[in-house]
Amino acid sequence: MAVARTRCVALIGVSGHPVDVEADVGAGVAGLHLIGMLDTALSEARDRVRSAVVNSRHPWPDTRITVSLFPASLPKRGSLFDLAIAVALLAAAGVVPAAKVAEPFFLGELGLDGSVRPVRGVLPAVLAAVAAGARTVVVPARNLAEASLVPDVTVVPAVTLSDLVGRLRDDGPLTSGGPPGPHGLTGSAVPCGLPGSPGSSGAGAGPGSGSGAAESAAAIGSGGAAGDGEGGAEGIEDAAGATGDAGDTVGGVGGVVPDLADVAGQPFARRALEICAAGGHNFWMLGPPGTGKTMLAERLPTLLPPLERDQALEVTAIHSVAGVLPPDRPLLTRPPFVAPHHTATVAAIVGGGSGAVRPGAVSLAHRGVLFLDEAPEYPASVLDSLRQPLESGRVTVSRAQGTVTFPARFVLVLAANRCPCARPSRPDDPCRCSPAARRRYLARLSGPLLDRVDVKVTLYPSTRRELLADRRFIEPSRVVAERVLLARERAARRLAGTPWRCNAEIPARALHTVYRPPSRAMAPLLTCLDVGALSARGLDRVLRLAWTLADLAGKAGPEVAETNAALGLWLGEER
Repeated sequence: MAVARTRCVALIGVSGHPVDVEADVGAGVAGLHLIGMLDTALSEARDRVRSAVVNSRHPWPDTRITVSLFPASLPKRGSLFDLAIAVALLAAAGVVPAAKVAEPFFLGELGLDGSVRPVRGVLPAVLAAVAAGARTVVVPARNLAEASLVPDVTVVPAVTLSDLVGRLRDDGPLTSGGPPGPHGLTGSAVPCGLPGSPGSSGAGAGPGSGSGAAESAAAIGSGGAAGDGEGGAEGIEDAAGATGDAGDTVGGVGGVVPDLADVAGQPFARRALEICAAGGHNFWMLGPPGTGKTMLAERLPTLLPPLERDQALEVTAIHSVAGVLPPDRPLLTRPPFVAPHHTATVAAIVGGGSGAVRPGAVSLAHRGVLFLDEAPEYPASVLDSLRQPLESGRVTVSRAQGTVTFPARFVLVLAANRCPCARPSRPDDPCRCSPAARRRYLARLSGPLLDRVDVKVTLYPSTRRELLADRRFIEPSRVVAERVLLARERAARRLAGTPWRCNAEIPARALHTVYRPPSRAMAPLLTCLDVGALSARGLDRVLRLAWTLADLAGKAGPEVAETNAALGLWLGEER
């Protein structure tokens, strides 16, 4: 009987922190004692671990057992530590070699029957393990595909505790080699305990393809300090349920992918949507019901280019921590589309929760689209909470015991009716809302929020003749997406060597120095600035729009035509 050590990962936000799990089996009153700043779910691990060990036909030490999770000052939450606690305990009891469990990381929840169950946040946990120097990570079998996305590490899937113990008792290595397969799995990768595994005790998955896992870990999140979230747990479920299919069928119904060709009668709005996709600009649509506002918003993700690998890992990690990662698609390669209901709370939008702080809708929409339909119906506190992430690209959730920072760089799309009744207005049956009621309704969208929206478009009902005529000029999403991709590539070449990837990310200082248009092109903007029609923030956003229009036109920089058009889009006028 001695002290045995193994390792696990504590998740705070979307950042992982290595944790040493030490088990001491010694003299004293029989019992299992867990120490190290634990939450309720982790404190209950003593009962899960004991039942899992006993039901796996392994002897339970009838003595005092102390399990310490170091560093003690780091908050630890959830059932992610169950497997590491069980393995460290069995190593201290002499059931498995202590030297063989000291280097690997063990992640997973234990069932009372000894099964290893999947957990949230495996991707950021494995990234943190690799950044800490891990070469082997043991994960639940159902998290295998997600964990194998990380390069430079051997991933070992486990189905049951008994089979994993049998594997640890073998004289050979913990994993077996093999040629890499899809998602970096080795050719002989069979989860421990599944039929067909060597000796019925499983096999390992090899290193994932690619390089730079440490850089990927650093890219996920902006870093988060410890925090104990309070309030808004039900709101997190609202935001998670509002996440659209972040894969290849965003917003689709019955497997049908939405296409921009479905939207007829709104050529100007379609053009504005293309501009927003090309530059990553925010979009506001105002118009009566049935004019295509929701259809346009749902088709914006089909115009956006696929996520780059580091972006895909970042987005996947956020969805994994939130528990909304699709089980059949471990890596999200398409920009996500999130459309929360207008009854969502502030915690559901920006993040929060009781216990562990979970990402909200703004983080689930990271690198994608956040759509607020019927925007004036949202509480004012929810709408105003968007102002800070729209500027900084991240959101910080502060609680009594610390803060957590989540990435939140998204394209905001707002849609609103002209009045609260939303009735179609005809000459023989006009809308009965008074002008004052209409002003009050739209005034729910504050000036500072609308000042952060780059493109504002008013939609009008289309006649039958307009619908028929417009169908001859409609382009499918595939054609428009090609133009968007070309514009983004032009911007990427121009922004090479900088941390910015699209025009919407260029800071104000660079806009007025390196990327300042010529004086002739700036003249109409400065005139509006002098008369108060344009704010200083609005000027920066118009300049970003002008650069996007120049990229779409294939020009080296914005000219008078581009700045005039950008000014009209920001003001909500057709120019």
